[in-house]
Amino acid sequence: MASVSDTGPTDAATTDTERKARARRLAWSNRLPPALAVVGIILAWQGIITLFGVPSYISPSPGEVVATLISQAPNLWRNFVPTALESLAGFVLGNLVAVLIAVAFVHNRTSERAFYPIAVFVNTIPIIAIAPILVLIFGNGYTPKVIISGLICFFPTLVNMVRGLRAVSPQTLDLMRVLSASKSEIFWKVRMQSALPFLFAALRIASTTSVIGAIVGEWIGSNVGLGALIIEATYNFRSSLLYATVLMAAAWAVTLFSAVSLVERRLITWKPGSVH
Repeated sequence: MASVSDTGPTDAATTDTERKARARRLAWSNRLPPALAVVGIILAWQGIITLFGVPSYISPSPGEVVATLISQAPNLWRNFVPTALESLAGFVLGNLVAVLIAVAFVHNRTSERAFYPIAVFVNTIPIIAIAPILVLIFGNGYTPKVIISGLICFFPTLVNMVRGLRAVSPQTLDLMRVLSASKSEIFWKVRMQSALPFLFAALRIASTTSVIGAIVGEWIGSNVGLGALIIEATYNFRSSLLYATVLMAAAWAVTLFSAVSLVERRLITWKPGSVH
């Protein structure tokens, strides 16, 4: 009997160790394909430049881009900070307004019938056409860039949030009413829980498009920011600086996307089958 009881904890520890080892192997297996893809792209990039003798002012080599990232680090960082602040503020503002309007639409169908077509119409206007108007109204400061970044985030979040808030089955709503649940309890415990997966699906999209919006705003009227640096590097044929700037913008977009995905994994442990 003693030998049986003594082996119990050992077996449990062994099982836990094996489980952790499997988790580590799975994590490495998930990271390996994208890492190999990145290495393959860099090698192909270098190979094409070497094989066809592409001039550096058209397409720099990966080594030149890395050297520029190092040598131009202060300049890149000085222009990165405004773009990061604009995109982050636009992300928060655009999604917050979209969520509040979605809640109003779900609770008041008249407001939805009145304003939803306007939201669709605004979304059909190219953001590059709206940007000059906002710059003329608000000047060349942070405000138009934040608004442009928020606008580009707004519509996907609005659509997904409305869909999520309405994804609750009628039977669930009837049950909550039978249980004498108040409107606020139904909203927070049923509708909001149903909407969270839809909301985070939209936030993942908005996390990258907010950076695009900030850069587009800087193209129209700005002397600082990654967008302004892209224009300057293009006109002066500084291709290595152009590529380095684009890489910094992409890295910031990936960082925002990863942060949203991390929060989603922490908050949501389930997803309805219709959410992808």
